[in-house]
Amino acid sequence: MKNNIPKITAIVVFSFFFLKGTIDLDNLFNYANQTVPNYITKDNTPGNNAIDDKIATLGRVLFYDKNLSNNNTIACASCHQQAFAFSDPLTTSLGLNGGNTGRHSMRLVNSRFADEVKFFWDERATSLEDQVTQPIQDHVEMGFSGTNGDPDFSALITKLSAITYYQNLFEFAFGDQTITEARMQLALAQFVRSIQSFDSKFDVGLQAANGNVGPNFGNFTADENLGKRLFLDPPNRGGAGCAGCHRPPEFDIDPNSLNNGIIGVANGTGVDLTNTRSPSLRDLVNPNGDLNGPLMHDGSLTTLLAVIDHYNAIPNNAANTNLDQRLNPPGQGNQNLNLTNDEKTALEAFLKTLTGTDVYTNEKWSDPFDSNGNINLVGSTLSTQEHLFGKNVLLYPNPAKDFMNLSVEQGNYEVAISNQLGQLVLVQSVLGTQKLDVSKLNSGVYLLKIVDRDSKRTFNIKFIKQ
Repeated sequence: MKNNIPKITAIVVFSFFFLKGTIDLDNLFNYANQTVPNYITKDNTPGNNAIDDKIATLGRVLFYDKNLSNNNTIACASCHQQAFAFSDPLTTSLGLNGGNTGRHSMRLVNSRFADEVKFFWDERATSLEDQVTQPIQDHVEMGFSGTNGDPDFSALITKLSAITYYQNLFEFAFGDQTITEARMQLALAQFVRSIQSFDSKFDVGLQAANGNVGPNFGNFTADENLGKRLFLDPPNRGGAGCAGCHRPPEFDIDPNSLNNGIIGVANGTGVDLTNTRSPSLRDLVNPNGDLNGPLMHDGSLTTLLAVIDHYNAIPNNAANTNLDQRLNPPGQGNQNLNLTNDEKTALEAFLKTLTGTDVYTNEKWSDPFDSNGNINLVGSTLSTQEHLFGKNVLLYPNPAKDFMNLSVEQGNYEVAISNQLGQLVLVQSVLGTQKLDVSKLNSGVYLLKIVDRDSKRTFNIKFIKQ
């Protein structure tokens, strides 16, 4: 079908206009070709799911959409919040009916940059693709479990298939409107793998050292360099041996790790020996130095020093039959490092150098919905919009000064114009082609939404008021 939406002039191409609650499909964020330092070599991306800007954009919408829960109250982002490195400040997260999840929500930063391909603390998901839809199918978390009176996943697919923006986005990403769990998994996994953080003080120092992590970094304090040495060196060389499991420069977990001696159950008194995975140690704290949430699978440690104290003297617990042998050296008993207080402080200082800044505020990873939970898709590449709306729409001239011509066949429509903050500035009824008075609008970028009151279908287009 020939695209009848006029091209927006070059001012949009060369300016940064962001409409709250709007995704411009002509100007996608860069997910596929982000800069990754050359010293980062680990990558768990499967060969059949390389990041694509269109599919990752769909993944962003799915990640933040509360429609993915049975009662429209919980999204993936409810438990994995950008402000906390995509973790949760709560010990355990709240599900759709107020129930608590079984474990603390892992940070998702740099999930891609690891040898480990399995996910969840207990590694029960064989891949990130396998993992991303399991919370949706959990009775406590998002409620499409098919158990305990919940609808099953097919009900979610039916629900999403009736939403106009998913009809648009799936066709935009995959070439047709078909929604499947496999496609949702691909999109969500791409978005999560795109979340990266490589602008830390550690990265600055490593780049200056030409990727050599061993020598003192010129931008580090004495404490930070001491902490780095303790992190890297094994116990038999006077270090803490942290790098034996959390391997720099990615700081990913060794896939062969067993549990670390924390065997409690979150909000309970039982024993759980199955937690053998860890997120990256990057962005344990935010740029202000505050923890991004409690630590360990059960959220039982609430300071970095508490973590260091735990590894300094691993508890002897006969019930723990799955302790990683690196924490229980043969003939020596459980690990006892005898770190001094100054060494503990130095390790804490080093761990704080692994935090970046961009990941906390970058719009590409932010909530695309407006404050009312709405989202608008705009862009001349969205020719599917006309197909779904069922009628050709023209809006011209664009940019406009005083008046614009809206061309649409006879019908019963509502036209709503919103500013960059998502605030409605004009609403009127139209019955077909009509001249719109925009003379009283301030100069800027606006979104025009036309709703067919009979079919309930919508059409969105961005315009510039001069």
